[in-house]
Amino acid sequence: MIIALSRRRIASIDAFRGLTILVMVFVNQLAGVSGVPQWARHMKADADAMSFVDVVFPAFLFIVGMSIPFALNQRQARGDDGAALQRHVLARSLGLIVLGFFMVNAEDGFNPARMPFNIGWWSLGLYLCTFLVWGVYGRAEPGGVNTWRAVGALGLLVLCCTWRGGPDGKAWMTHQWWGILGLIGWSYLVSASVYLAGRARIAVLLLAAVACIAVYALCHAFPATAYPDWSDLADCGGLVCETSLTLLGAVTALLFFARPDEVAPLRRFGQAALLVAACVAVGAWLRPAYSISKIYASPTWCLYSAAICITLFAALYAAVDLRGHARWTRWLAPVAAQPLVAYLIPFVVVGLEDASGTGLPDVLNHGPLGVAFCALFALFVLGATALITRKLRLQL
Repeated sequence: MIIALSRRRIASIDAFRGLTILVMVFVNQLAGVSGVPQWARHMKADADAMSFVDVVFPAFLFIVGMSIPFALNQRQARGDDGAALQRHVLARSLGLIVLGFFMVNAEDGFNPARMPFNIGWWSLGLYLCTFLVWGVYGRAEPGGVNTWRAVGALGLLVLCCTWRGGPDGKAWMTHQWWGILGLIGWSYLVSASVYLAGRARIAVLLLAAVACIAVYALCHAFPATAYPDWSDLADCGGLVCETSLTLLGAVTALLFFARPDEVAPLRRFGQAALLVAACVAVGAWLRPAYSISKIYASPTWCLYSAAICITLFAALYAAVDLRGHARWTRWLAPVAAQPLVAYLIPFVVVGLEDASGTGLPDVLNHGPLGVAFCALFALFVLGATALITRKLRLQL
């Protein structure tokens, strides 16, 4: 094994993942509601501030990092060697990046007049192909599984060829930005690779997180006005800086669960507190140079978000795993087990609306009634995920 980890199911990790997904669904839906206060929205790029909404995506990156040690150790226990583990990491990362790329092009950049069919139908085709390629259906025969995957891959190729962009409709699908899933894919690729190469050493993971922040600083050392040909460096720096959240998630998992018989719980909480203090201190030290900004993916935003995530997880671990208050977490099980299914359901709903030319009543897009609908929609996603995953899972 790379490192000895707790072998029991960690209910607090599942609870953290499930809560993160449901809050993400809620705030994504809330973005279309008018009349809500600024603290319930993403802060402006130059605000030098963050709201709770700005912590949701970092929490997802963080929980991806926390899952890395358990997932890779589990695969190694099944007999995977180092090469097989790295191939798994590459395949999973590529899937997330490709899916993110398609989803971005389903949202923007297309020319509706030049598309052979409505973008809603194109989007529904994308999600159908996603489930064909990466879906696991009960006890399907291996040959049948491979056939469905081939059909899904062919469908993605057809969708790529039928996409039309630009004023004349001749532009191909383009990399506008990586999308949420693409950003997660890149962060997972770097973090899991560092975890494997460094043999789960906390010091190596921390050095990699520092290196991510250093790359951000380097990429932002060349202003776009003076170096227009290097303007894409800013986006690259932000992507790399976000990876520090996934690395710090992996560090947190090791602090709490590595060598389960050798470290007392109180000492683990003390180490986590030191990590929180370090994130806050370094973030404050960097703040004069880099303001808090989710839009720019600044180091201060990443470090403060990591400190919040570590603190929240420590509280969940103390309440759920150590004190045994785990019963309430059972209702989160569907989205905790299949977060990607839950994440995609709202996009399928949007695709259905676009394909049918319908939408929500205007009254649900304003004020308290709109906020209440967002909460109900998150519960709908929870129920739909539970229903769908009885027979179908996404293995990505």
